[in-house]
Order: sequence, then C-alpha cells, then structure tokens
Amino acid sequence: MPASVMLESGRPDTSNETWSVQIGERTRMRIGNIPVGEGAPLILISGLNVIENESDTIEVARTIQQLAEKYDFPLVFKASFDKANRSRHDSFRGPGIDEGLRTLAAVKTDTGLPILTDVHDPGQPKIAAQVADIIQVPAFLMRQTDLIAACAAAGVAVNLKKGQFIAPHDMHHAVDKLKHFGCEDILVTDRGTCFGYNNLVTDMQGLVQMRSFAPVCFDATHAVQYPGANDGTSGGDRRFVAPLARAAVAAGIDALFVETHPDIDSAPCDGPSQISFEELDQLLAEAHAIDRALRETAAAP
Repeated sequence: MPASVMLESGRPDTSNETWSVQIGERTRMRIGNIPVGEGAPLILISGLNVIENESDTIEVARTIQQLAEKYDFPLVFKASFDKANRSRHDSFRGPGIDEGLRTLAAVKTDTGLPILTDVHDPGQPKIAAQVADIIQVPAFLMRQTDLIAACAAAGVAVNLKKGQFIAPHDMHHAVDKLKHFGCEDILVTDRGTCFGYNNLVTDMQGLVQMRSFAPVCFDATHAVQYPGANDGTSGGDRRFVAPLARAAVAAGIDALFVETHPDIDSAPCDGPSQISFEELDQLLAEAHAIDRALRETAAAP
C-alpha cells in the first residue's frame, strides 16, 4: 500500500494514492476450489444468519444454489452456529459449535457447496475448519491477535469482516497480521461503517481502496443494519440492500454477501436486514447484468 501523507487533522491523505482497481490487477485467493479476485468470476456468499435446524438449513442451501446456478454465480453457503456478539443476554444465539457443524456438514454432503461460518475464540478455528472451507472473523473481533493467529493456523481461507470502526485503508494491518501467521487466502468484507449512533453508512471508495491489498466482498445485508436500535437488538431497512449491492458490484467487488430467510419477518436474528428468496432472485439478476457489462467493457479494444 502506498505511503499516506498525514494531514493536520491527523487523517491520512489518500487523494493522490494509486489503487489497483482494474480487472486483472487484483490479488487472488481461493475458497475451496473457487478462485476469488484478479478477474475471477464474481462469487456469491449467501445463506442464513444463524442455523435454526438441520432440515431448514439444507432446504435454504438448495434454494440459494438453484438461484446461483440460474445466474452463473459460484456459491459459498454461509450460516453461523453461534451468534456470540449479541446485545442482550436473551437473544437467540444458535445451536452451538457441535450441532452447528454437524448441520453444515450435512449441507455440504447434500449440495456439494463450500461452507463459510464464523468463529469467536481461538479454540474454534481448527474445529470449524474440519467442515468449513472459509472461516470468518466477525467485525467486532478483527483486531484480536490470538484469534487471528488461530484462524491462520486452521489451514483454510479466512474472511476478515471490516470493523465498523476501522478506516478501509487501515484493514491492511489485519491482512498483514494474517499473512504474518501464515494465511495467504484472505478475503476482506465490508459491512458498513458507524455513522453516528445506531446507524451505518457504506463508503464505496473504501471498497476500491481495500482491493489494493486483498480481494473484497460487500456484505449488503449487514450494511443496512441499525445497530442496537430495536430495544437491544439490531434494526435495519431491507429496502436498501439491493441499491447498495448494485453500487458495490459496479465498484468492482470480488464477492457479494447476502443473507436470506424463508420467513424474513420471523427470522430470529437480523430479520429487518435480510431479503426474501424472491428479492434475492431479482438482485442476482441485476448483479449479474452489472458485472457482465463491466467485464465486457474492460475486454473491449
């Protein structure tokens, strides 16, 4: 990353930096057998916010797989076995690591899809990596060195969620930390930045900046959260999922992250931020068209 000049305010001046943004100039990583970045196809990471039971999780995976195949998106299925970062003690957390990984293994056997799930303490990554092809570091934990080291030692790809409190160009420190501990397959995911209290804003410049040091994913559903705004749980506005996702694809992201649910109004976690299968179908059609237009333009003489 080019050196930044410090302004009197203490902020780095990135206005004259040159970022690698053209197709073919990006770094590349792999999730299982799926290449990500450096001109590889735009991938979809999609699934449930949290596992509720095995049968529904498998059915959701099958439905998303059909939609991804319809629009030629390589798919990674995502679901959490434990939502440890909850505001309230009585919030639903999921089945836990043992039952959760059994469910994800069943999804993998049934669909053949690569799996993403998140981890929360240094004892979990090696266990999760027995099933998952990529393990995710939650945004609130992306500076925890012991967790980062344990994820690097797990031997699979790592998805680093950008903290809502971190400047995009400062994420290279977290990426460098993972590389220091031996991980080379690194994805960085933006899920919005704190904008006052109980709100997030998406910085499209940040997506471009981070692609100078890692493939970048945009989490379109968590980006529309209103953190803690619903009496100790997160609110959100799913109307903004598609517009933000379309903008992020146009900015040239390498992966799109979208959570869905069979009954979004009854989802136990983050329901206001999730979209239905029908809305996901429409969004994937739009994302595919935008991505195709970008690639055709880049390939034109």
